[in-house]
Amino acid sequence: MVEVRHVYKKFGDKQVLNDVNAIFERGKINLIIGQSGSGKTVLLKSIVGLHEVDRGEILYDGRIFSGEKTKYKKQIRKEIGMVFQGGALFDSLTVLENVMFPLDMFTDWDYRRRRERAIESLHSVNLYNVENLYPSEISGGMAKRVAIARAIVSNPRYLFFDEPNSGLDPVSSRLIDDLIVRLTKEYNTVTIVNTHDISSVFKIGDNIVFIYNGTSWWSGTRQDLMNVQNKELRHFLDKSLITM
Repeated sequence: MVEVRHVYKKFGDKQVLNDVNAIFERGKINLIIGQSGSGKTVLLKSIVGLHEVDRGEILYDGRIFSGEKTKYKKQIRKEIGMVFQGGALFDSLTVLENVMFPLDMFTDWDYRRRRERAIESLHSVNLYNVENLYPSEISGGMAKRVAIARAIVSNPRYLFFDEPNSGLDPVSSRLIDDLIVRLTKEYNTVTIVNTHDISSVFKIGDNIVFIYNGTSWWSGTRQDLMNVQNKELRHFLDKSLITM
């Protein structure tokens, strides 16, 4: 479980997160939704430590992660797999080298073991015989799957996705959604997805947190979302469905 307790974050004079509270459960797809500029991306980056919060706590299974001097931060970082928007692959590295990168950084395994584990991860996302290709030689959907393979190569306990379907066609989006569900169950991760894709929300969202003006405005299940009465969330959903 990942817990966010009374988190605040400001950039200059702009208060981006304002007393955000959320609980993200293990073995489930936990979604963060909200309109552009609501603070959802800052929240996700704060949870993984890319931003340091001004106030509040972030806990990973009871271990405090927020704060520069927490004794758990280094260990928790090794347990995190992150898929950035766009994939964030290294253009100068092959697919295999991209997937092996976390193992190169954080393990003392020999090359053969690292290579075998990387290829196993590629197979887990249904990619075969692509290890010698470069990112420029594969499609956007394949690049996103390579990024997912890199995220799971270290057997993470916590898996994060920032707009995983951004820029993908409907077929590729469905493939990514299916992968997220399967890998969450297979690895029993705490999976947190920041998304604007409403079709994904209704398809895979187990637990959903709606961020509105930097505040955790609503939380509930996919079933709760079907008949939600919250005015701001209803407006967000209606607007998103119109633009689909």
